[in-house]
Amino acid sequence: MLEQGHVGSLTGGLTSNRGKSLLDHGHLRLLTFNLQVGIQTSAYHHYVTRSWQHFLPHPQRLKRLAVMGEVLSQFDVVGLQEVDGGSFRSSSINQVEFLAGQAGFPHYFQQLNRNLGRIAQHSNGLLSRLVPSRIEEHRLPGAMPGRGAIHVRYGNGPDALHIFVAHLALSHRGRVRQLNYLSEIIEPLRHVVVMGDLNCTPEQLHAHERFSTSLPLHPVKPLLSYPSWQPRRALDHILLSQTLEAAEVRVLDHLFSDHLPIAVDLPLPAACLNALADAEQKPRH
Repeated sequence: MLEQGHVGSLTGGLTSNRGKSLLDHGHLRLLTFNLQVGIQTSAYHHYVTRSWQHFLPHPQRLKRLAVMGEVLSQFDVVGLQEVDGGSFRSSSINQVEFLAGQAGFPHYFQQLNRNLGRIAQHSNGLLSRLVPSRIEEHRLPGAMPGRGAIHVRYGNGPDALHIFVAHLALSHRGRVRQLNYLSEIIEPLRHVVVMGDLNCTPEQLHAHERFSTSLPLHPVKPLLSYPSWQPRRALDHILLSQTLEAAEVRVLDHLFSDHLPIAVDLPLPAACLNALADAEQKPRH
């Protein structure tokens, strides 16, 4: 675990004007999106015919990111998976930073999970309108290194809001280890959101006893997010602790990637809002 990693950066003052009105309104608009480094995928054969885009730049990639940025601008906190931190394939553009600028987010954070030098910078990302009180990045266990989670805390004390952005392993054994790891961190926390490409269905999450105990899951209708052109599986999630309840949950339209974005409108409990408001008046630590 690394505290306040400087792979990405946080910018801006105490909060944006939109952030202040957000606290007054009392809810957060959350989004999670595996953007597949900006590759346009709309059929299975594209995994073969467009696989070169995982290693080489494409002239349309920046335009796709700009379109994504317009959509992301509608939200308050965004978790990103499969973003590039600035390598040859992304034309040396840090996609987290670029999307933050395009969507008008004053705060962003990039977690570099697999560093292939100038070839690829496999990363998770966080975009935020509110000032995080603390950010930690976790290297998730697995047979093959390269999976991670971002833990961002808003506010201080027991009523702080904790948001985790994670991208879990493809293998069942790897996911079990990673869910065990996350469960240990989540268990003592009260207001928790876990979002990301978890590479497993709600049924598989419920079957993991330790995780479902540390973060009791609401029995919500699964949102099919993969593959984006003909969704059949619910692999992308925004999971809430029992202290939180979504006002609206929806899947967004196809946005180039092989995954669909998942969005949640989240009203915050009064105690949680007070913790966030109090943190605005104190230095971040």
